[in-house]
Amino acid sequence: MVKAASGNKARRAIPPTAKTKRAKAPATAKRSGKAAGSRFDIEAKELPKAISEAAFRSGDYPYDKRMKRKRYERELEPLQIELLKLLSWAREQGERIVLVFEGRDGAGKGGTIARFTQHLNPRQARVVALSKPSDTEKGQWYFQRYAAQMPTAGEIVFFDRSWYNRAGVERAMEFCSVEETDEFLREAPAFEGMLVRDGVRMIKLFLTIGREMQMSRLHARWHDPLKRWKLSPIDFEAIPRFDAYSRAFEQMLARSSTEAAPWTVIRTNDKFRARLNTIRHVLHAVPYKDKDEKAIGLTDTSIVLAAADYLDDGGES
Repeated sequence: MVKAASGNKARRAIPPTAKTKRAKAPATAKRSGKAAGSRFDIEAKELPKAISEAAFRSGDYPYDKRMKRKRYERELEPLQIELLKLLSWAREQGERIVLVFEGRDGAGKGGTIARFTQHLNPRQARVVALSKPSDTEKGQWYFQRYAAQMPTAGEIVFFDRSWYNRAGVERAMEFCSVEETDEFLREAPAFEGMLVRDGVRMIKLFLTIGREMQMSRLHARWHDPLKRWKLSPIDFEAIPRFDAYSRAFEQMLARSSTEAAPWTVIRTNDKFRARLNTIRHVLHAVPYKDKDEKAIGLTDTSIVLAAADYLDDGGES
């Protein structure tokens, strides 16, 4: 897994009160916003206007306005009913399903997974979010602790980050060498190929957001005492290392998207659209019994793309 960047010690998230000093963000969280041409300071009460105005359309997002909550909730309910059908079918047929969620910090992986699992039986729908490896795990085969988390018959496992830490966070943060990443990207398709050939259904989802939208979401987390716990020292490096992450993610998508286990990219500047369309993509991908295609609806192909199409369209750069 990953370790804290040098010089950035983890701090306990403590809401500011009359008797406590306000926690300070690392200096790396105060660097300039390249694309917006404005300085990004996570501690500032408000974001610069240029960043706020650029956030929603950043990363060439195809929409001008957010989806209304009423429409979102109206479209979400039938999708969650279909997810219940999918899980029931998986249990009856002894299916093993793996959903891998990767992406940028603040892209909405946790929130999207929560909408998947909101009404599912947790005994059959399990979320895996592994912490950093123990000393014992560090001495094991890299994929070993992930292999131990694979689903049994009738189960769906949601990986909130996965073995792809090696190709994303660890590479961008320079916690592993270029050679280690290269070795991983050679081995990952083989590891996944074995699982798929053994009958595991694997769906890999990469959630991405624009630079200014990432600034906006990390800023909002810092100023919300109920969400500040989500920020780690690594999150503070997301903005100054944005381009490094872009290079790492593009290499990951290009080299590990295979016929057996392809990557699908979700543009998530609008959380509501992203959640709905991620669920739609999964429902369309699994041939469960009594599927209601009308209730699922069409996937929005302007924000849900095959990895190759996304990279051809400019990718993360």
